[in-house]
Amino acid sequence: MSEFKKPSADELKQQLNDLQYQVTQQEGTEPPFNNLYWDHTEPGIYVDIVSGEALFSSLDKFDAHCGWPSFTQPLAQTALTEKVDNKLFSQRTEVRSTEADSHLGHVFDDGPAPTGLRYCINSASLRFIAKNKMAEEGYEHLLTLFEG
Repeated sequence: MSEFKKPSADELKQQLNDLQYQVTQQEGTEPPFNNLYWDHTEPGIYVDIVSGEALFSSLDKFDAHCGWPSFTQPLAQTALTEKVDNKLFSQRTEVRSTEADSHLGHVFDDGPAPTGLRYCINSASLRFIAKNKMAEEGYEHLLTLFEG
């Protein structure tokens, strides 16, 4: 998706709902346990709501009992950028999408094996693409993840 050009703020306000805009563009956080994907288990991939960049796989998703979708790793490290976040009482590591620079959530070092990481991601920053829809949506190259 290297041809992506991020829309203007006005265009994004038209394309996204209020929560999606607040989370991705204003570094907001959606409520825990009251979001679209926190307990979603269908096979497929999660892409950036703004750019469509493939970010996470359902194969790496786990229940962290935190109320947000949690993943042990991204599909590719190059899909994410990290930056220090000092907004709350302690220092955290913010996770953003590389192509659209969307705020996604945070990464913590309290996840399960094999990575020990927990990518805690806002559902509002994601769009889920079911395994059986991946080819028609242009993500057929990622179907190999679900083989064998």
